[in-house]
Amino acid sequence: MYVFDDDQGTTGSSCNDSCADTWPPLLVSDGFASGIPKLTTVTRDDGLAQAAFDGRPLYFFAGDNKTGDTNGQGLNGAWWPVDYDGYVSPLSYPGYSLVWNDEFSGTSLNLSDWSYEIGTGNNGWGNAELQYYRAENTRVADGLLTIEAREEFFAGSNYTSSRLVTQNKQTFRYGRVDIRAIMPQGQGLWPALWMLGQSFSNIGWPYCGEIDIMEMIGGDGRENTSHGTIHWDNAGQYSYDGDSITVNSGTLADRFHVFSIEWDSNSIRWYLDGKQFNAIATTPAAMSEFQEEFFFIFNVAVGGRWPGYPDSSSEFPQRMQVDYVRVFQRQ
Repeated sequence: MYVFDDDQGTTGSSCNDSCADTWPPLLVSDGFASGIPKLTTVTRDDGLAQAAFDGRPLYFFAGDNKTGDTNGQGLNGAWWPVDYDGYVSPLSYPGYSLVWNDEFSGTSLNLSDWSYEIGTGNNGWGNAELQYYRAENTRVADGLLTIEAREEFFAGSNYTSSRLVTQNKQTFRYGRVDIRAIMPQGQGLWPALWMLGQSFSNIGWPYCGEIDIMEMIGGDGRENTSHGTIHWDNAGQYSYDGDSITVNSGTLADRFHVFSIEWDSNSIRWYLDGKQFNAIATTPAAMSEFQEEFFFIFNVAVGGRWPGYPDSSSEFPQRMQVDYVRVFQRQ
């Protein structure tokens, strides 16, 4: 959002003449007596005024370069504009009730719903990934969850990021899931919004089942495509099935999109911005995993067998931001 502050009366329509080059970003300590509805200020960490519209800051703060802190404290990075453009899903659906949601409206991750997974997992989380997952790479502020992947050396790894789970806290069987998010970009980035069966701790993968609501792999023109996939144990044999959708213009890193599934006892259907692009029947007996409870996982991986690895074109830090996650179930 910009505010025009110096029109000298040049001939032409408002915002259309040569004076338009005097439009500055709305990040000032005064000048809010213009009568613009819902325009306010909030105090920034550096003591300056931060412009906000309808309670949502127009600039966002991130970057944690301070060692020895926890849970995203000590952020001392930079401010940049937030683009709230993009698709917004309905607040309700006929025949459904909202049973759980996180709008990330607080100032820290709700640990009643979420947990951090820490470390490098087994063989790079099973995929030869490069990152070390830390709590410090997660921030909740300004109505957004931010997971930041950084190029930094920590505990033997050259990259850090975060991985959040609702395991043993929020689990679901069936329903509609909407997740509004904007992706990172760059070769070697692998953001994912997905689910594992709650039985994972007892029987492992793929026996527990996996539902990938959204996966994106960065670089090489692949950032315009969302993948929706399931993985399961098919009578003793690992199996997977899925499909993908490509946005009409831009990439998944340009603006917010809503990644959704509808899941019932018969099938799972995938949607991007309300448009269905995949459906898989889950009625065969060998797919019984998908009749059980599942939990959420939100993460940004760096490297791995599928996306490949960062190269000289990759830029860090990179951020996945989530506006909300909502779960609806049949009434």
